[in-house]
Amino acid sequence: MLVDSQIHLWEAHSAGRPWPSAGRQAAHRPTPPTVDETLRVLDASGIDRAVLVPPSWEGDRNDVALAAAAEHPDRFAVMGRIPLHTKTVRVLPTWRQQPGMLGLRLTLHSEPWRSGFQLDGFPWFWQEAEAAGLPVMVYAPRLLPSLALIARRHPGLRLIIDHLALPLGRTGIDAFDEIEELLALALLPNVAVKASALPCHSREPYPFADLHAPLHRVFDAFGPARVFWGSDWTRLPCSYEENMRLFTDALDFLSDDDLRSVMGDGLLNWLGWAS
Repeated sequence: MLVDSQIHLWEAHSAGRPWPSAGRQAAHRPTPPTVDETLRVLDASGIDRAVLVPPSWEGDRNDVALAAAAEHPDRFAVMGRIPLHTKTVRVLPTWRQQPGMLGLRLTLHSEPWRSGFQLDGFPWFWQEAEAAGLPVMVYAPRLLPSLALIARRHPGLRLIIDHLALPLGRTGIDAFDEIEELLALALLPNVAVKASALPCHSREPYPFADLHAPLHRVFDAFGPARVFWGSDWTRLPCSYEENMRLFTDALDFLSDDDLRSVMGDGLLNWLGWAS
């Protein structure tokens, strides 16, 4: 079972469905991908399933992703967004009753979410997500020590650190200047990492040799059951297949059993997505 841990679907900004003003320059491409286009990309590389992650530039919306999951429940499921500033505690106990919804995703790299997190850390959110048994994906470069504290306070909370917490725009060795803080999180059994969109942080063409050594350290620390491959394909600087082959062909330190976990089984287990 091959499972992509991150794909975005969205609709264009329009008068009937406006984006927040801050998001109008952030989309990965000017034309949103369609469901059919996404399925063609997945099918061409033999990908069985994908986790749909609603993008931050649309605001806190899940409708496009949930509609795709409802239409193709055997291919898609969703890690949804919530408006953190409104303290929507009451929705979390029934969050997974939404067809296709697996958990939650936070983007703490941009405003207003980053300032809100730095102000009070959203303690109500972590407490309620843990109580509801909801896995949480979070993209939070430069905030890893704070996430470590949260993971320790909430041992029943399943956290996934997106994109290895690599900052947008950083490449080569500069992209991994926070790797020690990331590896320290491996000591916490309720923390996993998403090895997604990594070619965006390479200075080299396939097989992206400058990623191999830091990835080896990540796998040694977290183990294959807590490292999840993904594409974020709408912003890749390479082909979808090359992004996949970085893991399936180029990383010679991964065994066949490791690959089964990294390429899908580990993620399915962590998210509770029945195989």
